[in-house]
Parts: sequence; C-alpha cells; structure tokens
Amino acid sequence: MKFSVTLSFTNFFLWTTIFCSALEAIEVDNLPISSFVPGGIAVIRIQPIGKSASYIGKKVMLVDYEESQFAVIGIPLDTAPGLQRLKVEHSSGLTSNHDFTVKEKRYQEQRLTISNNRQVNPNENDMQRINRESIEMRAAFAHWTEELTPNFQMIAPVDGVKSSSFGLRRFFNDQPRAPHSGMDIAAPEGAPISAPADGVVLSTGNYFFNGNTIILDHGFGLISLYCHMNTIDVANGQRVKTGEQIGQVGKTGRVTGPHLHWSINLNGSRVDPVLFLN
Repeated sequence: MKFSVTLSFTNFFLWTTIFCSALEAIEVDNLPISSFVPGGIAVIRIQPIGKSASYIGKKVMLVDYEESQFAVIGIPLDTAPGLQRLKVEHSSGLTSNHDFTVKEKRYQEQRLTISNNRQVNPNENDMQRINRESIEMRAAFAHWTEELTPNFQMIAPVDGVKSSSFGLRRFFNDQPRAPHSGMDIAAPEGAPISAPADGVVLSTGNYFFNGNTIILDHGFGLISLYCHMNTIDVANGQRVKTGEQIGQVGKTGRVTGPHLHWSINLNGSRVDPVLFLN
C-alpha cells in the first residue's frame, strides 16, 4: 500500500511507503567510511542474517555487500562515548544484540558574526514560523522508503572551498548554538549545485534559518539536505541522477556570505558528509 501526504509551509512534500512484507536487505555496490564517533557511521557485519534492525528506537538499514550483510548506522552527534547496542530481528522471530563502542571526538569551535540580529534572537512571530518548519524537517528526516537503492560513494554537490566542517561548536554573536550539522562549501552566488547521488526530491521550501532548501531521499533512511540556495531548480517528487543540477548557490537564510550547507541524515541522525565522499 502506498500513499502520499502533503504538509505545507511552501508545498512541503512527504512520501510514506508501507510494505506488506519487509525486505531483509538491499544489495549495494559500496559502503560508507565507518567512523565510530558522535556524528559518524557504524558499519557492522550482521551474522546470522537479520530481517530488520533498530538503534535507539529507530529503524536502521541492512544492506548486502560482497556476500555479507551489514547494518549502516548513523550515530547522533550528541552521543556520549561508550557502549551502544544494535538490535536485530531474524526471520525466525528471535532477536540478537550487536554491541559497539562509540569513541570520544572533540570538535573545534567556530565564532560567527551575524548582522541581522533576528537571525540570532528571533522574535515571537519568527519562533512560530521556526517551530512549524522544525516539525516539517523532522518529518522529512524520519522518512523511510525501500524503493531506492542507496549509494554511499557520493560526489561533492558543488565546487568550492570547505568553509565550515561538520560538528563545529558554534557561537553566533558570542552566543552558543547547536553544533554545525553539515558541511559548508563556499562558492560564488549562482554556482550550480548537483545531486551527489541518485535520489528523489522529498521536499523544497524557504525556511527562516536555512533559506531556500531542498531535501533529497536516497532510500532506506539516507536523506540529504541543501540550504541557502539562490534558486531551486527541481520539483517535489522529481527523480534526479548523480551530477544533475538541482539549484544554484545563494545566501538566503542565516548566512555570512554565499555558500551551500550540505547535510546528510542516516536513520534520523545527522552524520558527517565527508564519510560519503569518494
């Protein structure tokens, strides 16, 4: 059974697909770089083969690669170092636990000056808008479809200089804010932005902090985000191929200059995009 739901801030599009029988795993051509740190990816071999898997209450993808099964797990950026547990359900109905250890990682600090004070201290009306947009974003990042095959070896979505790395502890006008949840790539305004891998446009819109935004679905809980764009050149539901232009670099939303903010979500957790780059 398949159905679609449209949530609107600017034609927010959400797909939800329910399968009558779960696939055990999807066959893939590659795996991401494994990094057992907050904001990293745990790639764990599963034996015996599982039917489904979950981590901290969220569904995790299982993939077949070179005749073995692996769980590909996004580790939240706020995860404390120590033992973590993946739960695997087998076709027999039995479950098994696969424990792994997350190591400590200290991310650097970044201080930025924002000229528009409302982008640092939003007013009441701004907060109402921000709260609506947060609900839409969370719904998109929780999306799961088994109609697409993930590709873990991506191309950079824009040519430019990496201006801010993933995980930076950020201060706006000397006020602490959430860590940086993506990779910033500085590029001239109007520079083309390409899809880093095959996918489907899950959502587009203009958001208070993110400006003009696109969300791409790559299958099995792998979702990417593109922010601060000048133009959006794709439509909701559109299939895109690796290297296909989806928009142009801009400076919309909370920015200090033209750049692309690129994030990747895996089982609902923001992870470091560098782990997907060839």
